[in-house]
Amino acid sequence: MWKFIAIRVLQFPLILGVIYLLTFTLVWIAPGDPYTSERNVDPMVLEQMKQRDHADRWYKFLVYYPWRIITQGDFGRSMVNREFSISEKIAQGLPISLTIGLVALVIAVLVGMTMGTLSAVRRDGIVDYAGLSLTLIGISVPSFVTASVLVLVFGAWFRWIRPGSFTDVQDVIWPALALSLMPMAYIVRLQRVSMLDVLGADYVRTARAKGLSRTRVVIKHCLRNAFLPVFSYLGPAAAVALTGSFVVERVFGLESGLGRLFVDSVTSRDRTMVMGLTLLYAFLLLVLNLMIDIGYVIIDPRIDLGEKKT
Repeated sequence: MWKFIAIRVLQFPLILGVIYLLTFTLVWIAPGDPYTSERNVDPMVLEQMKQRDHADRWYKFLVYYPWRIITQGDFGRSMVNREFSISEKIAQGLPISLTIGLVALVIAVLVGMTMGTLSAVRRDGIVDYAGLSLTLIGISVPSFVTASVLVLVFGAWFRWIRPGSFTDVQDVIWPALALSLMPMAYIVRLQRVSMLDVLGADYVRTARAKGLSRTRVVIKHCLRNAFLPVFSYLGPAAAVALTGSFVVERVFGLESGLGRLFVDSVTSRDRTMVMGLTLLYAFLLLVLNLMIDIGYVIIDPRIDLGEKKT
């Protein structure tokens, strides 16, 4: 397993390099200029500003920015607001975005597994139809639409949501709930299909024939094996939860999270901010996916990550 982990870690620079090149290409060819947005700048001053950031030629900036990250250990400064250090802004907003994303992931897993398991155990019942309906809604409705509905109903009508506030547990639950609906829908479907397959296995019928109750068989013998497909989906689910918080944070008016920072940097063509945030989230997702692969061995010791195929 240690060899597998070492190989995956060594792949990180290559993957991050590809992500950097793709992000650089998109932000460079996008129309607009971070130096002249909504203001008139003298051509000589504009040239000096670009030279200061090594952005007067695309190939200079292509090499300079990753070299700065490697040698100085930070993402530099914003092209739009020079007084802003990207690393400092990330340090301020990352805890909020990570909290919302991780809580959303926990909600999606707990509710999704519960609904999926009950849907399989009580197939063609009310719970099963409710789970299928949740799946359809979650897959079809984007998170920002769900967030808007929650703000309208529970914020404007019932006054349960405080837009822009992030000081209480309920301030975390509402945006996390909006963000969890889509991954929750996929988890319900995966858990239901996996549980139906496990319930038809020979060892389950043998356990039932020995007199074990259905509840004990499901909890003790079925859940662990049925959870593996859901566990494999946690990587993509984490990507949805962490990156989806950008838009959801704007809907709930959370000014201090990374959501507003990322959206504003895109609209203002702040290239360093966009690339810094993208590389940070890419690194977090790589680490999380590695942890999920290692978790396979913990959940099912029969899986050998270092085993060679014959």
